[in-house]
Amino acid sequence: MPVIRLLRRHLVVVFGALTLLYLIVPNLVVLLFSFNKPKGRYNYTWTRFSTDAWQHPCSVAGMCDSLTLSLKIAVYATIGATVLGTLTAFALARYRFRGRAATNMLIFLPMAMPEVVMGASLGTLFLNMRIQFGFWTILIAHIMFCLSFVVTAVKARVMSMDPRLEQAAQDLYATPLQTFLRITLPLAAPGIMAGALLSFALSFDDYIITSFNAGNTVTFPMYVWGSAQRGTPVQVNVIGSAMFVIAVVLVLGAQLVGGRRKART
Repeated sequence: MPVIRLLRRHLVVVFGALTLLYLIVPNLVVLLFSFNKPKGRYNYTWTRFSTDAWQHPCSVAGMCDSLTLSLKIAVYATIGATVLGTLTAFALARYRFRGRAATNMLIFLPMAMPEVVMGASLGTLFLNMRIQFGFWTILIAHIMFCLSFVVTAVKARVMSMDPRLEQAAQDLYATPLQTFLRITLPLAAPGIMAGALLSFALSFDDYIITSFNAGNTVTFPMYVWGSAQRGTPVQVNVIGSAMFVIAVVLVLGAQLVGGRRKART
């Protein structure tokens, strides 16, 4: 039959579109209900269209404070994990040293370990060291589990780079610093950027590890979890929708810039 033949020819495209739809639909539902005006505390049933939540996103007590704290931790964790992860990735990809295999294995342990176990272990460590729970314990924990993802992204990029480009720069009398800044770093930049963006998303979104090491500090995911038990305000949907729209715009912008550069070359 013509329909079956058409599906067979475009089977990959059909499955890709269904997968994309499966991923996007929950975000669209969150965006839709950010314009809802619920009658009670629970924003689960559509009542009527309203833009009040978008006009006053910080009208709920404590929400914007927790959001600011989460953004601050995510930025600091991204910077720390990106710097340490990039240095580690270059060391593992470019150099041979004693303990290299063990370091490779230990780097990937946070990715394979359940977050509950990691959070409880870090909480026990901080308690034994008599460190007060709060901003710094959360930051240390976030840098630790984001580090593995940065190392993975940057290491894959570094191992795919052609070493002859750096050798050519050295043949043209470039200093080691010039070679790194003008050749190595631009080539590794996509991997570094991917690791940084992934770290920011993981840090901002984390709840399990944070809950074990936060003490009385409340981040945005913890605020959402607490408010969901007594009625999630519409402003939570507004913040989630804004983050989703910003992420989509950044990705589309990067794709457009990359497409224009390819067209010029």
